[in-house]
Amino acid sequence: MPAVPADIAAAEGGAVPFKRGKKKLLILVAAALALVLAAGGGVWVLKQKAAQAAALAAGDDEAGEPEAAQAAKPEGKGIPVYLPLDPFIVNLADKDVDRYAQIGITLELESPVFADRVKAYMPAVRNAILLILAQKSSRDLLGRSGKEELAEEIMRESVRPMGIEILAPEPVGGIAAATNGTEKTAQDEAPIKTPKKAKKVAVRNPVQHVHFSSFIIQ
Repeated sequence: MPAVPADIAAAEGGAVPFKRGKKKLLILVAAALALVLAAGGGVWVLKQKAAQAAALAAGDDEAGEPEAAQAAKPEGKGIPVYLPLDPFIVNLADKDVDRYAQIGITLELESPVFADRVKAYMPAVRNAILLILAQKSSRDLLGRSGKEELAEEIMRESVRPMGIEILAPEPVGGIAAATNGTEKTAQDEAPIKTPKKAKKVAVRNPVQHVHFSSFIIQ
């Protein structure tokens, strides 16, 4: 009986089907691995896109925050306009002795336009201030509170020649009923009715402050 070739015997023994099965397994593993890599790549791309979107959103917020903060921030005060007046020398209202005051005054105004208006009314403005000073005594002007009250009066009276009426602060206090230790009668307990006055509208004063550059009392 002639000898059977080795390759034919191997084929009949099933060696070839085993190699084919191994190749199919490798192909399936490679396909699965490719799917896993593709899925992983897709997730990575999605993560990158999400990170980019978050970075863009953060950049928009950072760019918008200064604008919002600037919009919420109140506007700063502009440069004040100062108008120095010639010094005032006036006799004070002291009765026991002759005393006079030498006072330097500078008006702080709201705008250069109003400064020009005050200059046009300067004789009347100085007259209004002199009338205020002539009514003061040295005792009225020596303390800090007296100087502050004088500044408020000058603020009101210096704009009156220009037709600007500024309301004076209402005095604090009232009328107290004196009983002298006796019982109150029905008439005493009855409230005192005062006529109602028409409410005046508050007007903005273009004179913002009154500054004293010198204050000498002799």
